[in-house]
Amino acid sequence: MGSRKRESALARKIANQDVAKSLHNDCPSSPRKMRLVADIIRGVEVDKALAILKFSKKDASNKLEKVLLSAMANWQLKNEGADIEEANLIVKEIMVDSARQLKRLRPAPQGRGHRIRKRSNHITLILGNKETK
Repeated sequence: MGSRKRESALARKIANQDVAKSLHNDCPSSPRKMRLVADIIRGVEVDKALAILKFSKKDASNKLEKVLLSAMANWQLKNEGADIEEANLIVKEIMVDSARQLKRLRPAPQGRGHRIRKRSNHITLILGNKETK
């Protein structure tokens, strides 16, 4: 029973060798603004995604570019002998989830207060190989 568990762990390690993951938690930007940029690079090759993020005018693209570079560095740590250009890496998954909100009060007319919600998000980016069919 123990050898079967060991074999499956080895098989999982080999399967995960061509996958790299990067996270960025509590990014101070609203999830809606971040998803606009994340949807553009989902399923795109890594070098093309970097070019898209570099020349995008949105502020969220700077933060996503750092997460993508981090995922590429994680992939290189897993595959030391391999070249990143020959690996045909794509942005396999990218998820932007809402994180905690900072709640503030803004003065309003007649002694009232309007609530300001400063939103933040969590970014999860997974790189994988392009499947040739």
